[in-house]
Amino acid sequence: MRAVTVDESTVVLGIETSCDETAASIVMGGSDVLSSVVATSIEQHVPFGGVVPEIASRAHVELIVPVIARAIEEAGIADTRIDAIAATFGPGLIGALLVGVSAAKALALVWDVPFVGVNHLEAHLYAGLLEDPDLEFPLVVLLVSGGHTMLVEMSGPGRYRLLGETIDDAAGEAFDKVARFLGLGYPGGPAIDREAAFGDPEAIAFPRAIPDSLDFSFSGVKTSVINHVRKHPDVSTADVAASFQTAIVDSLVAKARRAARQVGAKGLALGGGVAANSLLRDRWVEACDEDGIRAFVPSRAMCTDNAAMIAAAGWHRLGSDGPTSLEAGAYPGLRLSMD
Repeated sequence: MRAVTVDESTVVLGIETSCDETAASIVMGGSDVLSSVVATSIEQHVPFGGVVPEIASRAHVELIVPVIARAIEEAGIADTRIDAIAATFGPGLIGALLVGVSAAKALALVWDVPFVGVNHLEAHLYAGLLEDPDLEFPLVVLLVSGGHTMLVEMSGPGRYRLLGETIDDAAGEAFDKVARFLGLGYPGGPAIDREAAFGDPEAIAFPRAIPDSLDFSFSGVKTSVINHVRKHPDVSTADVAASFQTAIVDSLVAKARRAARQVGAKGLALGGGVAANSLLRDRWVEACDEDGIRAFVPSRAMCTDNAAMIAAAGWHRLGSDGPTSLEAGAYPGLRLSMD
């Protein structure tokens, strides 16, 4: 394996296959995105109301090579210019992860470059830095997706402290379950967002759980939706969606603001798939303006799973920790390492 100096000219190929997106990206210097290609198998999962692991893994096998080739072509570089390969090795679906990790290791061996295993959760924290490298620390990052909801203090690259997390359902999981119950389809987040645009967000007073804590709980509001609709079968679906969405967003924003005040954060950053929600994005900016701190809301392309954030995190990890052993596997239950 050839030695690599990590600097602004270092080129990293990132590979992401933790769930249903097959993605590859070329990033230089940790922040200059030369290409970002994402292929999704979401349509294959819609009839099942959620991601089917075996279907996702087969899609990755079919897509991984052409997606990587396209990322290199769109970056306009030769493969000999790639200095390292970073791939998500957890958390995620074990079969899906193994496709990306295996491809990354194979290319690392063929091209004689370092392999870097990347924590998917950590990569979401770098999505903000990709689009705004001038963000100042400390930051409070709300990482909110289908599988995770957590508040993280980021005092610098690789330096994190968990401030709060969900004790039951993740926010994205709650969106999916409520959308399925209301007959709005999958994925639930975008479906609820669309339906809520036609409803009254104050029509139904759904609960905001554990308001005095930085931890989250969304199981209760999900149950309240089900009970309310069963008790009032003629209720407007749009009103239910709008009121439910408001309850979720209220909880997310209120706890993030409290966390920022507690740690003296200079900014609040969003990350994860639920960060694409329209109401959350609007309320996030409004809250930061009121509190006089910096708001970072990633583009919707950077909210969902992508390989640019994997390459960025890989660049930082390569510089701080060096290469990952080729004996490393895939770790579906991997957690974010904290200070």
